[in-house]
Amino acid sequence: RAAVEANPNDHQARFDLAAALLAAGNPGEAVDQLLDLFRRDREWNDGAAKAQLMIIFEALKPQDPIVLSGRRRLSSMIFA
Repeated sequence: RAAVEANPNDHQARFDLAAALLAAGNPGEAVDQLLDLFRRDREWNDGAAKAQLMIIFEALKPQDPIVLSGRRRLSSMIFA
């Protein structure tokens, strides 16, 4: 988290933070970090943020509030 706070444009640090948050059982925070990464640079690392978001969304239940909110936010970024 410190690396992201020190340099918000360090995409790898943000991606790694999202992975750590997910592993620690915080999928909502992981989704937030990945959405922020997608907003900053949607093509970074061949679209890794979007790909990881899809993996998280598929792992959770379709009606999970994290999935519903995350998909809505991602769609608004894609189609904005």
